Amino acid sequence: MMSLNPSTFETIVPSRYLTFSFPDPHRRRRRHLRVAVLDSPSAVISADVAAVWVPPGRETDWIFSTFSGHLQLLLSSTTTNQPLSRLILVGKTPSQPHPSSYNSDLHHPSSSAPPQQNLAPLLLALSPKSAFLDNGEIPEIPFLIYEDDVVKSSVLEICVGPCVGEMLVENVELEIDGVKEFRRRLRFKRMPNFVQSQIRIVPESKSRFKNLPNFEDLYFELDNGVLVQSYLSPMVGGISVISQFLEGQMKNIGFRPKALCLGVGGGALVGFLNAQLDFEVFGVDNDEVVIEIGKKYFGLESNEFIHLFTDDAIKYVETLAENTIEGDKFHAVMVDLDSSDPTVSVCAPPMGFVRKSVLEAIRDVMHDEGVLVINTIPSSKLDYERLICEFHGVFEELYEIDTGNGDNFVLIATKSKIENALEANDGPFLSKLKSVVSRSYIDSIRKISKKNTIAL
Repeated sequence: MMSLNPSTFETIVPSRYLTFSFPDPHRRRRRHLRVAVLDSPSAVISADVAAVWVPPGRETDWIFSTFSGHLQLLLSSTTTNQPLSRLILVGKTPSQPHPSSYNSDLHHPSSSAPPQQNLAPLLLALSPKSAFLDNGEIPEIPFLIYEDDVVKSSVLEICVGPCVGEMLVENVELEIDGVKEFRRRLRFKRMPNFVQSQIRIVPESKSRFKNLPNFEDLYFELDNGVLVQSYLSPMVGGISVISQFLEGQMKNIGFRPKALCLGVGGGALVGFLNAQLDFEVFGVDNDEVVIEIGKKYFGLESNEFIHLFTDDAIKYVETLAENTIEGDKFHAVMVDLDSSDPTVSVCAPPMGFVRKSVLEAIRDVMHDEGVLVINTIPSSKLDYERLICEFHGVFEELYEIDTGNGDNFVLIATKSKIENALEANDGPFLSKLKSVVSRSYIDSIRKISKKNTIAL
């Protein structure tokens, strides 16, 4: 915290991040608020400024207490469909420097929030000159509401990985359309608004039938039979494109399909492919601590049919492509990698992945009838079109699934031409696939024609 000259805020300075204490105008007793001011990292035409009152009880959450969390809030917020030039966070001073457990029952949303009119003079003082209208009218700084489904959380562990930095494992209670659900989550401090991995958990019987007063006291069992990360089920559904080939191979005694997972996280996808679809899975993650966290908290295993490696995914594939033999090639390559740059919106895959040499290396480790399935979070429509163009330059056919969440698209690429890929009969493999992921994702797969690809 630091004392500031009011003139400091008259101009927008890209990526400038300042925090300070301010007396709470709503309280007679001495209490200070934490105020954090962040300017957009890029030049924006809009002079729009907005504020967010930090949800009571969540002041220690990295989403609200760090530069990276604040930045993601700014990049994902708009007023009148215009990007913000400055976002101001106001809330109680955090009680400790690290994330703590949360219980919404103890914090009514308006119980400790000063009336907006009490904060208006502060917000105006923190607004740039460009926000004031030419006609002399005083601007009204809107308060944006932060909402998610979390009603309770319990911190299990905070640790540091050599590649991803600080990470947090937590149990959360969600309320989705009035229905209570429990999940275990992994989040990174460098991008805390994005859930890296999550699985469903259910209270153990000894917890269900005891009136335990605290969420932290509940005991949970892991439920790895369902994928709760919104894009993982569509990714698994993408394997259906080669279901006819897999059906034929499964007639051979001892055949087991092989999958390469680039990006492991908590291991939900790795475990699901093995347990539900009988794949032999090779998982690669660049951070050994992430893999250990997966084993400790998410049920990730390393056994005869699950092989885990600590390596950079791109280097691993390029090395593998130089040494692989036909019998070791993969029937499915599943890619779940996101950008590690916290100064941009969440995007996937990282830019270094979308190079022709990397895509060719992936193609070389794929079986001739194999499939590449990749989670994408495009930063813009143009970037997505460029990504499609790159894939079309290396792979024979390309398909797409819109996950329906507004952010993720799953791309499916094949090394060879697949006859009637979207009209396969329901043999044993496809029937099993449709029983473990929503068939709506499989039915929604559409082919992306090369003639519809823009030339860049």
